Amino acid sequence: MSMKESPLDAHLHIAALQGDVATLRRVLDSGRVHVDCKDRDGTTPLILAAANGHLDCVEELLEQGANPRARRTTGTTPLFFAAQGGFLDIAQALLDNGAQVDSASVDGGTPLFVSCQCGHLDVAKELVNRGANVNAHMKDRATPLFMASQNGHGREVLFLLEAGAAVDARRTDGATALWIAAQMGHERIVRVLLRHGAAVDTTRHDGATPLFKAAHKGHAAVVDELLQYRPSLKLLPNGESALHAAALFGHVAVVRKLLAAGSDPSLRNQEGLTAAQLAADKKHRAVVDLLVLAAQASRS
Repeated sequence: MSMKESPLDAHLHIAALQGDVATLRRVLDSGRVHVDCKDRDGTTPLILAAANGHLDCVEELLEQGANPRARRTTGTTPLFFAAQGGFLDIAQALLDNGAQVDSASVDGGTPLFVSCQCGHLDVAKELVNRGANVNAHMKDRATPLFMASQNGHGREVLFLLEAGAAVDARRTDGATALWIAAQMGHERIVRVLLRHGAAVDTTRHDGATPLFKAAHKGHAAVVDELLQYRPSLKLLPNGESALHAAALFGHVAVVRKLLAAGSDPSLRNQEGLTAAQLAADKKHRAVVDLLVLAAQASRS
């Protein structure tokens, strides 16, 4: 082991890592090693036991005076790792012994943040019941709701909204939970966010809306959900329309839905091109035919 620690320290770390409570107890009872001995990353035995789901080791270490608020050099605590791993019993033991519910890592990640990122609803509920801030955010201002939406964790999204998460909280680049869910193609999450009042046309700093991203990626089911809330079908601040995005990438089903919702096939983007011209350039014949027919129909 390339850690600056004694062989006994290393022995204690390995026991905590592997869940070997008998060895752990024996090393601690020798009195020759500190219960919170750290490796070069600041990792204590309690952090290792919590991260690897070893409740008996966690309880033994706490009983022997291990610090539940110990932090690695990255700022992460035993509770952070228990939340990340979805170990509810360990999270409860740590909280019962004085762990801080919202202790954040250097990049701003709290235990609630990682429990929602990883889809551990029971841990998320426990943390919120113990006072975790549902609107805590990372340095880039991404919230637990944003992460749950990005990763497709619908039950966590619903729970966070009901617990008071701000539905339109924006990351530093302007992206909201709805924006990221639309881009990722999570139509059920898009539906839940819209029902909870998410603004349909929030733009990222580049001017792209949720509809634009869903059209660009070809997420037809997401487009269906968004169209119920009358999103903008016109030119967006990025100089393109959702129809242009769908046409450029040859998404026939999405083009059809956008036309049915009232998208204008004669609309020109900032380069002066129609959606049909973009599709023709990429040789998306079916899309070109659809758009040409729609343009003729709108002129007649």
